[in-house]
Amino acid sequence: MKIALIRQRYNPYGGAERFVERAMAALVAQNVEMTLLARDWLGAAELAGEVRMIRCDPFYIGRVWRDWGFARSVCAALKTNTFDLVQSHERIACCDVYRAGDGVHRQWLANRSRAAGLLERLALALNPYHLYTKAAEKRLFESPSLRAVICNSNMVKEEVRRHFGLAESKLHVIYNGVDLAAFNPALRGEWRARKRAELGISDSAAVFLFVGSGFARKGVPQLLRAMTGVRGAHLVVVGEDRELALMQRAAADMKLADRVHFTGGQDDVKPWYGMADCFVLPTLYDPFPNAALEAMASGLPLITTMQCGAAEFVESGVEGYICRDALDVVELARCLNLAAAPGQAARMGAAARRRVELYGLDAMAVRLTELYVHLIETKCHG
Repeated sequence: MKIALIRQRYNPYGGAERFVERAMAALVAQNVEMTLLARDWLGAAELAGEVRMIRCDPFYIGRVWRDWGFARSVCAALKTNTFDLVQSHERIACCDVYRAGDGVHRQWLANRSRAAGLLERLALALNPYHLYTKAAEKRLFESPSLRAVICNSNMVKEEVRRHFGLAESKLHVIYNGVDLAAFNPALRGEWRARKRAELGISDSAAVFLFVGSGFARKGVPQLLRAMTGVRGAHLVVVGEDRELALMQRAAADMKLADRVHFTGGQDDVKPWYGMADCFVLPTLYDPFPNAALEAMASGLPLITTMQCGAAEFVESGVEGYICRDALDVVELARCLNLAAAPGQAARMGAAARRRVELYGLDAMAVRLTELYVHLIETKCHG
């Protein structure tokens, strides 16, 4: 079986890119012949020689030209190569399968507009990149070549159906896979004392962890405000973002500088899962973040919002807490205080680990391979 995957670039801190890398490795283990079409990729699978790469890197200036040029280059390359299936992780119409790992762009814009002022909403509506992306998304979902859409949550599946009217038979929910051996509750014993000592945090203090880039989208401003209503607890923010300095100043202005710790981007997030008590992601929009799965596999309860696909893995009070509205700081503070109660995080963390144990990398690869086989067989008989 020959499968082509399309993704523009590798970012070591990007959840989507890490998913692609892990998926490729898992599929190679299932004897699938993988080819990656990308601008640039330094992932482990390619370096190990297990995945062929076709570089599609035309010149560009600006984001619109970048995405348009990459799409044209990829579609041209596909015409000179033969694959059983082509799966895109970008909004490109010349594919058989689209994995909607980035969600629905117009839904993200709608969610973001709720948190924006009048001028920002106007800027969003007139932004050339957003106009291009919405048009590319529309072309993709209306393409006669599109045979299947892989959604990483039921939330995304319903958004695709609502905005574009795709048939149920084309929509397949396959959750992200997580490395259950690498991310496990034993990280606590290995890293808790060491990382807390580095940051000057006592063993008895409740520690909330945030991992991700895109601070505005993922709710860091609301999270800082909510932390003012949580006594004694600490927050560790792991991630690289252009608003990092702004968020640091905001924490200082809120008198949180001694309880909020910004680490920047980290190549290895496992130590941070090991030192924390609870993972928090008050996102405005997230289809299904890998970090949420990794945290739950590491034995951390999850606090997130209804605008996050990972909420499907959480029953409030069991594996964590779900906030109905990402903009409701009072509700977020309430959830943080509930999770900080003695013994609560440990109990919910054990339930979180049990909840994700069916979603290892092998299980994901099997489901993907089953879908590919089905699509190839129906293509041959069609």
